[in-house]
Amino acid sequence: MRLEQLQAFLAIAQTGSFQQAAKKCGVTQSTISRQIQGLEADLGVELFHRNTHAKLTLGGERLLPRVRKICQEWEFATQELTDLISGKQPELCVAAIHSICSSYLPEVLQMFCHNYPQVQLRVTSLGSDRSLKVLKDGLVDLAIVMYNKFLITGKEMVVKNLYEEPIEVLVGINHPLAEFRSIPWSELVKYPQVVFKDGYGMQRLIQEKFDQLGAVLKAALEVNTLDAFRGVVRQGKLIALLPHSALIEAKFDPSLVVRSLNNNEDKDHELGGDSSFTRRVVMVTTQDRLKIPPIEHFWQLVADHIPPKQSLS
Repeated sequence: MRLEQLQAFLAIAQTGSFQQAAKKCGVTQSTISRQIQGLEADLGVELFHRNTHAKLTLGGERLLPRVRKICQEWEFATQELTDLISGKQPELCVAAIHSICSSYLPEVLQMFCHNYPQVQLRVTSLGSDRSLKVLKDGLVDLAIVMYNKFLITGKEMVVKNLYEEPIEVLVGINHPLAEFRSIPWSELVKYPQVVFKDGYGMQRLIQEKFDQLGAVLKAALEVNTLDAFRGVVRQGKLIALLPHSALIEAKFDPSLVVRSLNNNEDKDHELGGDSSFTRRVVMVTTQDRLKIPPIEHFWQLVADHIPPKQSLS
């Protein structure tokens, strides 16, 4: 049973004539006849009385409402695909890490909404691991995350490097580490920290760094929002390692201090660092999604405007 057979059946039922059905379907009358003969052979029942007018048999009458629904659903499906390819999708869903949502992304969102007012933009702030999972599950169209070679796999994935930024230290104004202009690792590891919850790329990155140094990460508290980090660190006892873009607001808070990490000063010490401590931020989608005009446009906006010029200086 083929779709064109069902379409031929429906056309004959609507016009009452094999000849008129052929004109409606844009084929010859003999083609229509062969399609109906094949359909009747598949079903094992005659569908029309072959008289002056093609009148439905009892079997044809029972089949008609089902065929009408099938053909209608096919029309809906093909129209949706046509709209998708032409960029007429109803929404575009994005998952992004917290620091991007609070710093660099708002300008891009405004530009996209201006250029595609008919597309509803949905943005969800998630950790990197969760963002990539919902992308793979088809729940979002694009993700902006920390780079993780183990999670960004598959030939269908498209990855765009956006930027690399330093990891810095957030401390309260009266914390002992606030006295340093650049904090040595040998001093930093002595203090308890507030960290991102399990499943966030930043927590994994920091843990890997401490393992590399042979030090114990004193994770006293787990949170998942930048406001929570600032609020906890502001109390004065805990510190936090956060990326540069997550600390923009903190630098204007008189109760907080942002310090760089000294990755070179301690080379001769047990906890020496001989390279900078950074994270890489990437944008990820799939090959098929990148062919859809609104998604392609959003992708290009992000590539052109994140990070803003001079933002990481």
